[in-house]
Amino acid sequence: MNILALDSCSEMCSSALLCDGQYYEQHELTRRGHSDLVLGMMDNLFEQSGSVLTDVDVVAFGRGPGSFTGVRVGVSVAQGIAFARDIPVVPVSSLAAVAHKAAKTLDAEYIAVAMDARMGEIYCAQYHFDGKTVHLLTDERVCEPTAFKPFHQGKCVGVGTAWRVYETPLMANFAGVVGHVDADCYPEARHIIALAEMEIQSGKLLSADQALPVYLRDNVAKKKAQQIG
Repeated sequence: MNILALDSCSEMCSSALLCDGQYYEQHELTRRGHSDLVLGMMDNLFEQSGSVLTDVDVVAFGRGPGSFTGVRVGVSVAQGIAFARDIPVVPVSSLAAVAHKAAKTLDAEYIAVAMDARMGEIYCAQYHFDGKTVHLLTDERVCEPTAFKPFHQGKCVGVGTAWRVYETPLMANFAGVVGHVDADCYPEARHIIALAEMEIQSGKLLSADQALPVYLRDNVAKKKAQQIG
């Protein structure tokens, strides 16, 4: 099965393609222009793989949480492709993608993901890697850094941008628990594919109209207005 994946939920914009058993991927750190960038990346992937859009069987995408604009871009592009091709989609948590990357690159079993959500808050969750995939131990949520506490007292790694932005409160909360921190761990499309494969094997394929974003924070506009005022 050929899977096209994209993620634009964070500063790391990425796209990946699993085609005929081979992986192709591109990623770039950027704060703007995700829409044009991800479309260009996909064109490059098809050129590298010698394939075309009609070869794609499933579109996987980072469904958030993350940047409001970035999440919306990812959902819109995935929906557009899925509607045009009449193929299913697989939404994947951007936090789970970060956890999966940490599990693979840091050889981590327990992972505390914390991404900067701006406005003094973080997107966070904790995961366990069973050797094949990551499993959610706590609900995904948006909260103040001081409210993110260890799920248990076993050793874990701390990953995500919030571990740099809110280092002091997070390290205080996880004192004696976190053994390693990687604040430059972002969600990437390659790991979106890995998690999507597990969903596909479980039969969790959705139609294009079910490609929905997960923002966690539903009062962004209100908070911005309060800050301006």
